[in-house]
Amino acid sequence: MKKTYASEYRQLGLKIAYYRKYRGLTQEQLAERIDKSAAFIGHVEAPNINKAISLDTLFDIAAVLEIPVHKFLLFEE
Repeated sequence: MKKTYASEYRQLGLKIAYYRKYRGLTQEQLAERIDKSAAFIGHVEAPNINKAISLDTLFDIAAVLEIPVHKFLLFEE
């Protein structure tokens, strides 16, 4: 991950956390549904950890959370 995009990855993780909680899922439940570890989801969502994710993983998360993937990529300035 490029440090240039650290803010965007942080915002992405926070949005994933928001929509996951909105759907009533735990990190463990989301992780299980996308075949990742709970630690992976925890790192993606943590605002103090910059964790890159693939588009495939983002698409999987969006599908599980029933959220259009573009909503994750609308960043605040």
